[in-house]
Amino acid sequence: MITVVIYTTGDACVQCHLTKRVMDAVGLLYAEIDLTDPSNAAARHHVTEELGYSSAPVVAVDDHDNWTGFRPDRIKQVAASIDTRPTSKRADG
Repeated sequence: MITVVIYTTGDACVQCHLTKRVMDAVGLLYAEIDLTDPSNAAARHHVTEELGYSSAPVVAVDDHDNWTGFRPDRIKQVAASIDTRPTSKRADG
């Protein structure tokens, strides 16, 4: 199971909001971490020092697939690579 993480800078971040909106639209589940929250200092260190980003949002799909900024193309690519459709069973079989 892929766990997508969005590192944001709070509700005032327009690109963060748009990123979450597109992820919701394509049915991609994600965890959000607000980098402005003092309790998320370790995450802020990871994003800035280990990944090297200085702007939000930062989207991390796994250890090797991450990006910064509003990238609907990348979001749709990730959604297409996994099955985001709800499962259903046919009544006849």
